[in-house]
Amino acid sequence: MEEKNYYAVPLITMAVVTGFIAGVFGSLLGYTVYYLNFTEITPGVILAPWNGGWKDGWAGILLAALLYGLVSILAALLYYGTLRKRKSFWWGAAYGVILFLFVFFVLYPLFPGTKSLLKYDINSILTGLCAYILYGVFIGYSISYEYEEFIYLKQLKLKQ
Repeated sequence: MEEKNYYAVPLITMAVVTGFIAGVFGSLLGYTVYYLNFTEITPGVILAPWNGGWKDGWAGILLAALLYGLVSILAALLYYGTLRKRKSFWWGAAYGVILFLFVFFVLYPLFPGTKSLLKYDINSILTGLCAYILYGVFIGYSISYEYEEFIYLKQLKLKQ
């Protein structure tokens, strides 16, 4: 009897793909809320080390989305390594809040020309926080779901 492989893609690969997709779509969401004036905080801040007017055009948006996708892989791998066994979406929401605090209080001041988070208006802060919570829930729920599915299929395979 031929043995079936129910889970063809390793979980770590799924985490990498999830992280990249979350970063790209999260940055595009960030640009959308920025252009709709929900926030003063532009995702283009990741391009601050480079000079040029191209950063405000399509090339800047695409490069920023790609960079956020790559950086987001690290965030997804961190979640995978620490919280993948947690079933509740609340863990993802908490992860999003922790990432928000880390990004705006540790990483954000490292970029030239940025101001402190507390100097932004309340709409910018709340919009950013909600976006990070949504990001964390996406990463957390996706990775935890894939992990639970893997365990379920593994147990199913053992019963056969």
